Amino acid sequence: MTTIANTALSRTVEHGVATLTLNHPPVNALTPELLVELEAAFDALAADRAVKVVVLTGTGRFFIAGADIRVIAGIPSSREGTEMALRGQAIFNKIEAFEKPVIAAINGVCLGGGLELAMCCHLRLAAEGTRLGQPEINLGIMPGFGGTQRLARFVGRSKATELILTGDLFSAQEAKAMGLVSQVVPPEDLLRQAQGLARRIASKGQLAVRAALRAIHQGAELGLREGLALEARLFGGLCDSEDKKEGTAAFLMKRQPQFQDR
Repeated sequence: MTTIANTALSRTVEHGVATLTLNHPPVNALTPELLVELEAAFDALAADRAVKVVVLTGTGRFFIAGADIRVIAGIPSSREGTEMALRGQAIFNKIEAFEKPVIAAINGVCLGGGLELAMCCHLRLAAEGTRLGQPEINLGIMPGFGGTQRLARFVGRSKATELILTGDLFSAQEAKAMGLVSQVVPPEDLLRQAQGLARRIASKGQLAVRAALRAIHQGAELGLREGLALEARLFGGLCDSEDKKEGTAAFLMKRQPQFQDR
């Protein structure tokens, strides 16, 4: 296992799974500096061939409690506000388009920019007792890092409108019922469950994992016909791979496949 620590992010890599842990006391506020570290960490993970899946989590009772309110209070004009939103969106878009699966292990309070970050991950698990929401309206502002767009796509326009315009918080169980998270687990089991899921995905042929991820997430932005065409092209491309030959041969021979990711 390798371990790397930064100012507000620590990283461990084991069995093809990188675990990124946010550690910015007291509430893991999403500052401009943390955004820079987050982008740099994902750039490094993209280049690390030993990493096949990423787990993103926080420390203590907080995943991310939101943006640093002092930073927001200090935005001097609409131009600077727009630039800040576009910068955050660009980083979150990069995570959403990441070729390796990213699992958010939401260990606690997940508000504002924290929920926007979790929504750009590919899978989300939440600890029991977690509170989530987009409460920016209570500060006289609105979500700016993708919350108005991604939340509506996950839970539907009507429910997203209600949650954003009221700023109401909701529980992990409610998030699961809305389809926003896939699992709710005891807090003490969250990281183990997330890393176990990551290892299961890491054991698959990564060409197929990346193609499927691309089909799902790019296809969601297309019409059905265009999405189906994308799926067909990606499926066809995999048919030339050594992993396809190994996977089908292993199935027919009733043995475990040994994928080489090529």
